[in-house]
Amino acid sequence: MADTLSQINQIKILSQNGANNKLVNNLVGSKNKELRDVAEQFEAIFIHQMLKQARQSKLAKGIFSSEAQDTFNNMLDIEYSQILSKKNNFGIADALIKQFQSHVHPKKDK
Repeated sequence: MADTLSQINQIKILSQNGANNKLVNNLVGSKNKELRDVAEQFEAIFIHQMLKQARQSKLAKGIFSSEAQDTFNNMLDIEYSQILSKKNNFGIADALIKQFQSHVHPKKDK
C-alpha cells in the first residue's frame, strides 16, 4: 500500500513538472515572439531615421517645397521603413534578438 501511494505521489509530481515545463515553454515561445516583434519595430525606426537623414541632406529646396510636402514625405518614409524592414534583412533585428535573448528567458533550476 505504501508503495502504491509513493508511486501515485511520484506520478502527481511528474505530471505537475510536465505541466510546469509546458507553461514555461509556452511562456518562452511568447517571449520570443514579443522580442522578435520589438526588434523588428526597432529596425523599422532605425531605417526611418536613415531615410529621414537622407532626405534632409538635399542641397537646395525645390520649387514646390512646402510644409505639407515635408509631412507627406515623412509619412511616406515611415511606410517605406515598415515595408523595408519586413521585406529585407538588414540584420539589425537579428542582432538585437541575439543580444537580448538571454535576458528574456527565465533561468531553469538545475
